[in-house]
Parts: sequence; structure tokens; C-alpha cells
Amino acid sequence: QVQLVESGGGLVQAGGSLRLSCAASGRTASNYVMGWFRQAPGKEREFVALIRWSSGFTYYADSVKGRFTISRDNAKNTVYLQMSSLKPEDTAVYYCAADRRLGALSTRYAEYDSWGQGTQVTVSS
Repeated sequence: QVQLVESGGGLVQAGGSLRLSCAASGRTASNYVMGWFRQAPGKEREFVALIRWSSGFTYYADSVKGRFTISRDNAKNTVYLQMSSLKPEDTAVYYCAADRRLGALSTRYAEYDSWGQGTQVTVSS
């Protein structure tokens, strides 16, 4: 099992920036895919971005493309989500997750088997 701990959420005005961090510990491996998801009140959890530990390959939801950047620091076992030009509709609890399946590259939250506790991001208008 992989333990994930998010940090960096908070309250920011529209147009502002935040950086989320996700520290991984336990049975980590370079073939994992790390994803960021978010869930707003009354809505389903949705995919935001993913990165493969080994290659650094990234993929984004259309709603955040060009505004958010996912990255990783292999030495620190940490994944980041840099969020810029934030909008009120970005308000949600943000979760990081790990998909340990070999060769996986999924945007479906049901296929991720390790999750952090979540961090609240609130964007005021």
C-alpha cells in the first residue's frame, strides 16, 4: 500500500495561484501513475491531471489545460500540482491518488487504489 498526504490547499482570489503537494511513502515504485482528482459539493469526483513517475508523461483534463501543471520530484517522492489563473469553479477538495497497475494510464478514479485525505481549495470571485 502507498500512503499519500496532500498539502497546500487554501483560500485564494480568482486569478490567483496555489501549489498542492502530495508526499508518497510506503510501497512506492517508478511505474506508478499519480493522479490529481477533485470533488466539488454535490458533484462526482473528476480527473484533473496525471503523471507517470518514471517517464514524467503528463495528461490534463481540458478544463485545466494551460492553467495547471503537474510535476514530480522523484528524490522526495512528491508530486505537485501548480494551479494558476484559478477560477471559482475550481473550488473543490483536491485528492492525489496512485494507480499501481503495470502499464496503466487512466483518468478514471475507480482505477486508482491509493488515496490521500484531500485538501480544500476555495477560489473566491
